[in-house]
Amino acid sequence: MTSAAGGNGRPTAQQVALDHLRRRISDGTLAPDERIRQERIAEEIAASVVPVREALKTLEAEGQVRYVPHRGYQVRRLGLAELLETYHLRQLLEDDAIRQACPHFDDGLFEALEAEMATMETAAREVDLVAMAEANRRFHFLLYERSGMPRMTDFIRQLWQSTDAYRARYYAEPGHRDRVNEEHRQIVAALRAGAVEEAIALLRRHRDAAVDSLRRVVEPEESAS
Repeated sequence: MTSAAGGNGRPTAQQVALDHLRRRISDGTLAPDERIRQERIAEEIAASVVPVREALKTLEAEGQVRYVPHRGYQVRRLGLAELLETYHLRQLLEDDAIRQACPHFDDGLFEALEAEMATMETAAREVDLVAMAEANRRFHFLLYERSGMPRMTDFIRQLWQSTDAYRARYYAEPGHRDRVNEEHRQIVAALRAGAVEEAIALLRRHRDAAVDSLRRVVEPEESAS
């Protein structure tokens, strides 16, 4: 994740707040429907509530949080239908991004992918879910950014961000962490061999595994509400 810099080259207070909130949502510290206490977040980053409030407005525009009158901001809970639609849109866009990107793959890209896979494997052993999620995101966007289609890549990124609150649930299971790492190695092997459609099929199964897991979590929650 990149940070916008101020005039002195350092991240602005708003970007620090935004990065911090994203991390708290990604690691599950801030769960769906949980109220976000702006004063507490401000204390955690040693800032005033003003940049926190501006960061929350950004997250609201992205669909990650919502404002509830008389209660403030909450992490937005997605229903099963919304999650399924999000992953369906991801499949459509990511499949095309890989096809557009494949003529631009080179040794430098594969070295970068290998480095992110190594980071993920270390994070899995250490049960560092945030580091694993961040490396996973970098792994995938190394591929999508080679498409040369920045607007498509930005839209894919927005779809990813809208489900950040649910990603920690998937990585919390040791078997899921192992599966993700193995699937990444299969995807890279297919891409190295020039088997682009095979890699796309592997990526679809990769997403489908996450969807199936989330379905088992979200469906009972919807039934109980």
